[in-house]
Amino acid sequence: MTEQSKVRVRFAPSPSGDLHVGNIRTALYDWAYARHTGGTFVFRIEDTDQARVTDEYIAAAVESMRWLGLDWDEGPDVGGPYAPYRQSQRLPLYQEWAQRFLDSGHAYRCYESPAEAEARVARQKAAKQRPDYDGHSRNLTADQRAAYEAEGRKPVVRFRMPEGTTTFTDLIRGEVSFENHLVPDFVLMRADGSPLYTLAVAVDDVLMKITHVVRGEDLLSSTPRQLAVYRAMGLSDAEFPVFAHLPFVMGQDNSKLSKRHGAVTVGQFRTDGYLPEAMCNYLALLGWSLGDGDREEFDLAEMAREFTLERVNRSPARFDPKKLDSINSAWIRRLAPDDLAGRLVPFLQQAGLVADPPTEEQARLLTGGAPLVQGRMVRLAEVVGMLGFLFTDEIVIEPDAAAILDEGARAVLDAALKALEQLDGFATADIEAALRAALIDGLGLKPKNAFGALRVALTGRRVSPPLFESMELLGRERSLERLRSCAARVG
Repeated sequence: MTEQSKVRVRFAPSPSGDLHVGNIRTALYDWAYARHTGGTFVFRIEDTDQARVTDEYIAAAVESMRWLGLDWDEGPDVGGPYAPYRQSQRLPLYQEWAQRFLDSGHAYRCYESPAEAEARVARQKAAKQRPDYDGHSRNLTADQRAAYEAEGRKPVVRFRMPEGTTTFTDLIRGEVSFENHLVPDFVLMRADGSPLYTLAVAVDDVLMKITHVVRGEDLLSSTPRQLAVYRAMGLSDAEFPVFAHLPFVMGQDNSKLSKRHGAVTVGQFRTDGYLPEAMCNYLALLGWSLGDGDREEFDLAEMAREFTLERVNRSPARFDPKKLDSINSAWIRRLAPDDLAGRLVPFLQQAGLVADPPTEEQARLLTGGAPLVQGRMVRLAEVVGMLGFLFTDEIVIEPDAAAILDEGARAVLDAALKALEQLDGFATADIEAALRAALIDGLGLKPKNAFGALRVALTGRRVSPPLFESMELLGRERSLERLRSCAARVG
């Protein structure tokens, strides 16, 4: 890559499921580097394995990127000068380059059958050798090739890995070297004419003029193959993209993050009620820091201003769910009340508590209720338990709350009802004054004992949003009806 080249980075997932934490961190770093340098962010879909990569998964990947706020300059739904951006729509290009490599001698047809490959691997394992391709078809004569074809064998196309050493400078890991004899000749194209990853990714990187390849450390071993293909395409070393391999994301047990560590996909985090701002904020910290003291909360704009690949840590990052929860709750507290209320709607709708769209009364309750729980909420999905009582008249008392309705609860409920029935208004201050006078001054109760039974009667829970504000939201008739119903049940 020349120094004058404008930065062009690409995020190129192969969506065989929902995007996971590692995918999104890669996309985030690619996006931030493009925005920091004023470059171009390319979103490319690697879908040549159409048995695993479906249109549904691709649509989900696009939706996840948009939800996170990671916009792209070229790619699906946007287009660009190097379209199409789905590899399944670029197959003639890969076939053309495979033929070029055959013509130039950089590749050859391999006639090894699946049974022969299986037998070779068995022999190598028995001899305690690495199960790599042994180069049997590398130097076949014309007669040998003709004999195989006469048998009806359909060959794959293999790249002829050169001798020597492949050395490159990784922006995160420094100088990296691979001995080429440890990199066996690899398949570029299957017998059915479909390309493999190493062919398609290299061709697309070159034709789309990608300058920086930012990707996970798990792909580090494929880099010598990719560089060899670049060179076979006619690029000089100075024209190669610059590589930056991101560290692994590990679970709390120091093993590579996987499903057994809990939610690891974007869709699951979204369902659980994490904010996209918090997800981007936390994932950015998995290998990078703002460089501003100990400050850990920042938005995408701040990240883009400060992001450099040189500050990415080469050590593995550990995914800490508790840290994510902390950052998510901090972001929830930063939201404007109306914004928070809007984001809570889908969770209440999923629980069948709110209509689509919400009624005027439901909107009023949510607008009033959201600020009451904003400081207590860790994830948006918690709204169902915290505010669900506002949207239903079928109060179910949770088992751990039922114990509060002991023998003394009837007297508390009766006294509360008598005090509240005499109120002219039903504002928070009036409710609080009446109940304190009746229960604390009148019955001599401590606040915990005075208001616990009321809380259970009104919400069904031991813990709820502030009691008096909740009663004002419920209104006089709904509040009194719940107290009467509970009093009758206790009696």
